[in-house]
Amino acid sequence: MSGLLALLDDVAAIAKVAAASVDDIAGAAAKAGTKAAGVVIDDAAVTPKYVHGFSADRELPIIWRISLGSLRNKLIVLLPGLLALDHFASVVIMPLLMLGGAYLCFEGAEKLLHAFAPHADQAVEADFDTRDPAHLEEEKVAGAIKTDFILSAEIMTIALATIESPSLWMQAVTLAIVGIFITVAVYGAVALIVKMDDAGLHMAATARTGAGRALGRGLVRAMPKLMTFLSTVGTAAMLWVGGSIVVHGLEVTHLWPWPYETIHHLAEAAAHAVPAAPGLVGWLVTAALDGVLGMLLGFLLIPVATRIIGPLWARVTGGKPAAH
Repeated sequence: MSGLLALLDDVAAIAKVAAASVDDIAGAAAKAGTKAAGVVIDDAAVTPKYVHGFSADRELPIIWRISLGSLRNKLIVLLPGLLALDHFASVVIMPLLMLGGAYLCFEGAEKLLHAFAPHADQAVEADFDTRDPAHLEEEKVAGAIKTDFILSAEIMTIALATIESPSLWMQAVTLAIVGIFITVAVYGAVALIVKMDDAGLHMAATARTGAGRALGRGLVRAMPKLMTFLSTVGTAAMLWVGGSIVVHGLEVTHLWPWPYETIHHLAEAAAHAVPAAPGLVGWLVTAALDGVLGMLLGFLLIPVATRIIGPLWARVTGGKPAAH
């Protein structure tokens, strides 16, 4: 089982205990949120790029808007929608998960394509409104909330599928607490990351000791490298998470179990070859192979999304095709 689903197995165990009482729900949901925060590492890693290029006074307001959008995704759209699907059309939950995973693969592969083969886009050059900071901010926030929606749907759907309580309200309360906990943890961490350079500048200018001023200058110099690292981690995590969801879905639905079974056997063989750390080795092999398959799927989806789905969607909605 992929690292994503292994972590969410912990959420499952906690959620089962949480169904006993409201008090148990509160305590267990907090622990579940801590575990699930690791699953959405790509969310925390990718989000800082959405404030890149804006003035310092706009960074926190943008993060606040994205976090509010994330809460709306989880509590207003996903929570009631998933509960309704779980009770009336549970068969569609796994296909929806797989669609979300495929979208993450597409996003990750597209970032790789632009990183290794950067190119100008005539649609962007023609859209002079994009140069307006207010318009650009709206696009950045909308893009971040869209990506967050996919990640939130993955986590909450898998968590919901493992809650065995027959009580609808207990399911709802557990999912709501987990969703809030995850949002606060992830976007709180993002806020700290994007304000690190401002804190460094303040320390460099006002610290009373030479060590404090040196630490401030070090924080400022480290920020570009940190942002690059986070972008890389975010892209890799998108491919890993998306690939693991698709591979697991193919196995569960019996559409094509071969990828899951092959990755499982290779991970077991690698774990046996390194008896000193079999769990770590097995996880690394599984995550790497899930990521490779996610990357391949993403590259296959790029022309489909940009040449077929994008123009069709633009024609239906009356808007412009998305720039890539």
